[in-house]
Amino acid sequence: MMLNCLIIDDEPIARKLLQEYIEEIDFLTLVGSAENPLRAVGLINKLDVDLIFLDINMPKINGLDFLRSADNLPMVIMTTAYGQYALDGFEMDVIDYLVKPFSLDRFLKAAQKALELHNLKQKAIRPEKGAGYFYVKCDGKIEKVNYDDLLYIEAMANYVTLYTIDDKLIVYLTIKGILEKLPAEKFLQVHKSHVVNLDKINTIEGNMLHLGDKKITVGLSFYDEVMDKILKGRYLKR
Repeated sequence: MMLNCLIIDDEPIARKLLQEYIEEIDFLTLVGSAENPLRAVGLINKLDVDLIFLDINMPKINGLDFLRSADNLPMVIMTTAYGQYALDGFEMDVIDYLVKPFSLDRFLKAAQKALELHNLKQKAIRPEKGAGYFYVKCDGKIEKVNYDDLLYIEAMANYVTLYTIDDKLIVYLTIKGILEKLPAEKFLQVHKSHVVNLDKINTIEGNMLHLGDKKITVGLSFYDEVMDKILKGRYLKR
């Protein structure tokens, strides 16, 4: 299990040290860094961040004010030269509070706390084998998606949009990542940017699949496999 990390610190030397520490630990990977929380907001929304290393004393907005004002943040470890704010940090549910300068050993202990908590959360939201649903992170929340409600998926760069019967969810996963959550007997990639629920296909017209009012193009390189699976499985709804 890997934790995607984001550094928020206005000091270049501090950011460099945190990067070096992260590179030393095999279950951490750095996905971005920012000089202050305002610059970090866009990264948090764009990237799949599991853990933030957050400084306190920064220009424009300090780390504690950022914690108070932000909703649905990933896990946070404070990294600061000011030990007197530890109680404030823990009252806002930070994972750990590291006072600069801190050693790699102390950093590792904090990271292990985050990993253990992350694993507990994943176990709590992982569906039982054979369950008719899965979970995704969307807008800082964990959303339950029933397989039977999911019509199709559209991929765009580093995110996918899940179109359900009643809603759509934007999730920062690749198409490969979302396919890992779906049963192969029920969902099929039909184009480089589309996955469909086979049970929802009403009609095939040339290289077009009709799912209610939506038409999905079957990619040329996918066509033979898609037609073979649909026709052999008799997935067309009547």
